[in-house]
Amino acid sequence: MKASLRLLNAVAFGRSSQRSKSTSFIGLGRMGQEMAYNLFSKQFAQSKDSQFVVCDAVLRAFFIKQFPGAKIDIAGTPEEATMTSQTIITMLPSSPQVLSVYNTGILPALRMLPEELTSKTLCIDSTTLDVDVARSVALDVVATRSFMVDAPVSGGSSNGAKAGKLAFLVGGSDTAFKRSHPILENMGQRIIHCGPSGAGLAAKICNNLILGVQQIVVGEAMLLGTKLGLDPAVLSSVVGSSTGNCWSISVNNPVPSALPEQSPPCEREYEGGFATALMLKDMGLASNVAALAGCPIPLGEAAEAFEHPNLAQKDFSSIYLFLKEMMKAGKAVKVDVESP
Repeated sequence: MKASLRLLNAVAFGRSSQRSKSTSFIGLGRMGQEMAYNLFSKQFAQSKDSQFVVCDAVLRAFFIKQFPGAKIDIAGTPEEATMTSQTIITMLPSSPQVLSVYNTGILPALRMLPEELTSKTLCIDSTTLDVDVARSVALDVVATRSFMVDAPVSGGSSNGAKAGKLAFLVGGSDTAFKRSHPILENMGQRIIHCGPSGAGLAAKICNNLILGVQQIVVGEAMLLGTKLGLDPAVLSSVVGSSTGNCWSISVNNPVPSALPEQSPPCEREYEGGFATALMLKDMGLASNVAALAGCPIPLGEAAEAFEHPNLAQKDFSSIYLFLKEMMKAGKAVKVDVESP
């Protein structure tokens, strides 16, 4: 892949000052769009000098409509995005996409740039992916004398991302973390340095391992409670003020009308939350890394086995619907866990 003549000329004629004021955002799915919007509105919309670059013409048109006169450009490839911007943010589906974007676009571009530019470049990857892949990519980026952090997010696309209240779990060197902090705080509320490269992902995977199991048992308890004649709102209030309280009961409750003053995805037919397919991906990441570490996660493996093709794009609290189907069919799930 070769950089366009326009971009190479820009570098050759020393327009590093323009690059230093530019940020590229690659990967604009449900979560990425909300993150990009917050970053753009807080850092770039009112700036006459800074430039924001996206690989999405539709999003560019939306931003320009919302913020007339704002400087926003389109990069046709990750390579172009890297050539034009000192800061590159990626928010991609998983490991294969990160490897593709970095190995065929970002890294070749960094290797083409002079050291005076790479030494000021920062890559921020907010994808949830394999820890080993993240560490490998980070090593390759650092080898070009650039900086990189893994910064997966916690907080939910419909809640935290839209409100700019995400938590970023950051892995990377102290210097890379300090460089990334002022950028991340435009998109999130809590920026936590978890350790070296890969540490942010390790923390995210452990968090979602808990969350995946938690959401299932909340669905089980809510279904059992209603079957025993309890009002969902009453049961949620009891658990929410007792030792069983957790995010899955008090925020992402799977039963309509259980949270009268809130609007979780179950009130919208389980649309607009964290897709079941993404949660299954994260549970798979937990299983893989646990196997490599020799760490037993029997509940995590049982949770990963809960899969319903019709719920893949629904919020993962829709597992409640699967449990209801099982109840109607008179079925029970039996999980055999081998003794150590």
